[in-house]
Amino acid sequence: MKTREVTFLLVSLVLAAVVGGLIGDIIGSFLPEGAVKTLFKESISIGFRPLTLELYAISFTIGLMVKINFVSILFLILVVIYFRWWFL
Repeated sequence: MKTREVTFLLVSLVLAAVVGGLIGDIIGSFLPEGAVKTLFKESISIGFRPLTLELYAISFTIGLMVKINFVSILFLILVVIYFRWWFL
C-alpha cells in the first residue's frame, strides 16, 4: 500500500468514529427511554486520563481518550468495507 492510501484510511477511520459518535448521540437524545436509547447513547472509553505536570512557568498535559459507541462502530465497519471495495 502506498503512504497516501494508508493516510487516507487512517483519516477516514478517525472521521468515521467522530461522525458516528456524534450521530449516535444525536439519535439517542431523541429516542424514548429503553434498550434502543441505551444502545445509541452508551459508549466505551478507551485510553488514559490526562496527566498534567505543572512546573512554575510551564504546564505539560498528555492524554488520549477515545469514546466508541454503537454507531461509530458501524461507521468504522462501513469505512473498512468501502476501503476494501475501492482500493483492492
